[in-house]
Amino acid sequence: MNGLQAYQRVNTQTSIVDADPHKLIQLLYDGALERINMAKARMQAKDFEGKGRLISKTMEIVGGLRSFLDFEKGGELAERLETLYDYMERTLFEANRYNDAAKLDEVARLLRQIKEGWDGIRGEVLSGQQAAV
Repeated sequence: MNGLQAYQRVNTQTSIVDADPHKLIQLLYDGALERINMAKARMQAKDFEGKGRLISKTMEIVGGLRSFLDFEKGGELAERLETLYDYMERTLFEANRYNDAAKLDEVARLLRQIKEGWDGIRGEVLSGQQAAV
């Protein structure tokens, strides 16, 4: 591992340790989007093994996002997100199987839309945390 990779790993680990639950979800969205972009690059370079690893990691992240859903508090929204995450996982599988960059683009677009909404409530979350202290 070179110096830059070591620095990035430490920086990422520090971000995770210092993150509140809302920020952790933001980091997961960022990680999934980054891996999709990397998988597309691996696909274009005909590095199918690397592409497969990155898509698998993206699927794990989407599964992690799904595991954070709170159906008791989230109700219908949580159910819709679960359905969407399931769709994303299936679409990622197909993207990997058929080397279909358009399917990667589709999942990235969906993730960005959800992330924008999640990012948009950051202020409310921080206000709620400060009120609870």
